[in-house]
Amino acid sequence: MKESNADQSRFRSICVFCGSSPGRKKSFQDAAVELGMELVQRKIDLVYGGGSIGLMGLISHTVHHWGGKVLGIIPRTLMRKELTGETVGEVTIVENMHQRKAEMCCRSDAFIALPGGYGTLEELLEVISWAQLGIHNKPVGLLNVDGYYNSLLVLIDSAVNEGFITPTHRRLFVYSSTAKELVQKLEARSLSL
Repeated sequence: MKESNADQSRFRSICVFCGSSPGRKKSFQDAAVELGMELVQRKIDLVYGGGSIGLMGLISHTVHHWGGKVLGIIPRTLMRKELTGETVGEVTIVENMHQRKAEMCCRSDAFIALPGGYGTLEELLEVISWAQLGIHNKPVGLLNVDGYYNSLLVLIDSAVNEGFITPTHRRLFVYSSTAKELVQKLEARSLSL
């Protein structure tokens, strides 16, 4: 893989929230691989939920295969469910989901959500809420693959229109349909925080 100084990042590590399922569309899987490659190219370490299956497994294996550093953080109770294959990189076992999310936040400079289910949505919305409350000052991004997050974006805009989210807080996250553009937007966002 070719590198250049332009590919360097201000981030040391990015936490990626994503599904323990691969999803139905190949584009979701392709996006996990694309994002993994983008992290490696920019020399950004991956922090993620520690699973070896689904999109989690794809991104972690991609980053590891191409020489990037991988840190998985997984609650003991999920080890049987989400660790069914080969794990890569460093795996930290914690006691519960609260510890997992706190550790992921502490070990990351930014956050990205790939497509996923309830867990991914919960993690994403929590880090956005934490940013709103001033608990962290790190950029958050959605990788909106094939419009996966369009309905969520409409819901959030509705909450802004109804006065539940301020326009300023609407800008707490960025989104894009490609990994490269999303990381660029996160870099730009980090300069304004």
